[in-house]
Amino acid sequence: MNAHPTHVRPAPEGPRPVLARITPPAQPLGPWRFLSTVVRNPLEAWPETIYREPVYTSTVLGNSSLFVMAPNLIRRVMVDEADAFEKSEVLRRALSPALGDAILTADGGRWRWQRRAAAPIFRAERIRSFVPAMIAAAERTRDALAAAPGVEVDIAQTMMRTTFEIIVETMLPGASGIDAARVERGITDYLESTSWVVALTLLRAPAWLPFPGRAKAERAKTYLRDELLRLAAEGRRTGTEGRNDLLSLLLAARDPETGQAMDDRDVADNLLTFVTAGHETTALALTWALYLLSHHPESEALIAAEVEAATAGGPLAPEHVDALPYTRQVILEAMRLYPPVPVVVRAALRDVDLDGIPVKAGTPITIPIYAVHRHAALWDEPERFDPARFAPEAAKARDRYAYLPFAAGPRICIGMGFALSEAVAILAVLVRSLRFSLRPGTLPVLKQRITLRPSEGMPMRVSPR
Repeated sequence: MNAHPTHVRPAPEGPRPVLARITPPAQPLGPWRFLSTVVRNPLEAWPETIYREPVYTSTVLGNSSLFVMAPNLIRRVMVDEADAFEKSEVLRRALSPALGDAILTADGGRWRWQRRAAAPIFRAERIRSFVPAMIAAAERTRDALAAAPGVEVDIAQTMMRTTFEIIVETMLPGASGIDAARVERGITDYLESTSWVVALTLLRAPAWLPFPGRAKAERAKTYLRDELLRLAAEGRRTGTEGRNDLLSLLLAARDPETGQAMDDRDVADNLLTFVTAGHETTALALTWALYLLSHHPESEALIAAEVEAATAGGPLAPEHVDALPYTRQVILEAMRLYPPVPVVVRAALRDVDLDGIPVKAGTPITIPIYAVHRHAALWDEPERFDPARFAPEAAKARDRYAYLPFAAGPRICIGMGFALSEAVAILAVLVRSLRFSLRPGTLPVLKQRITLRPSEGMPMRVSPR
């Protein structure tokens, strides 16, 4: 299959736009500058060498961490020796207070049974049943944007609202009284505190230690957990018979090996995980995709033409979503340049040999996904936007572990199929009808708060196509 619709030719390439990126320090930072940088934006603390070398050992304040960028070593950590590694203390301290011991934060047997119980919810046929709700939410967003042509909007905020609406419709139908704006604000308030948690964990400070923003994060956590516990209890009381939403499916889920069910706390933890991770990451992938398309109108035109060809001029239907290869390539390339989750950190449970590199038990292993996706040894012109990298033959020729937007191995993101279908459906609906123009002179600043956000949003003007 061609990467582009055959009746549309890419426009001649002009001067390349300057795209938002992290500028790494040429040399490792000293300990106190390192910690202050971590508090501001952890990605900015990574030295330039990790964008060029296969491995790198960082030692700060007596803490050693191994950065792994070589695909063969990433495979060893995430697949071949996956049982030898657990979630890092940094991740647990950052996320467990809000997400509990759910599928994202659990390890060992507890993780395995939750994964087995939830897996049927994300099978392909189930995801297909959610696509009409994805298209409908995208159409409502399209209509709202089209009704105010030329008005500047924060597309990051707009995409958050759109994907949250989809989460509510596919995961929480019938969940009365949910305050979407407050939930979204709670997620942001909580994530904003996580860079302090990272810095204090590196200092081996106790988990109770106060830090700026902690009280706001605690209030957000309490609200989010109480709201999801309320929904779990309400769903159990009203029954799940004949319902297809995630809440009902989690309540009815059983471990296929043991028959174990989830209690209300398990259901609430996993719901909050899917609500947070599910809407935040897809919204960011779409935000960065629209940012890139605003700099590459030829790619925007190719998407619009592909959607017109697939639908023969009619409305986008669920069966069309899988027939939009170029639109999907744009999403995949946006997640290469701006991976919604830009880093994975594991810790060795025992001494491990990684292809000749000895790793002692307890050593943190950092897989810097943002850097791997821009690594000079793995990508041709890594800073350039090029959706053709994900045409079938190009993707097949590349090492599987050079591209990790959904991680890899047993812990690969369980919602990957849902997220890709959602992102393609939304992008297709929007770009077919609208053009997106970044505010002139805007160069977004990348900020890591678990996810990779534009720190001041994404100001754009939207006009009819």
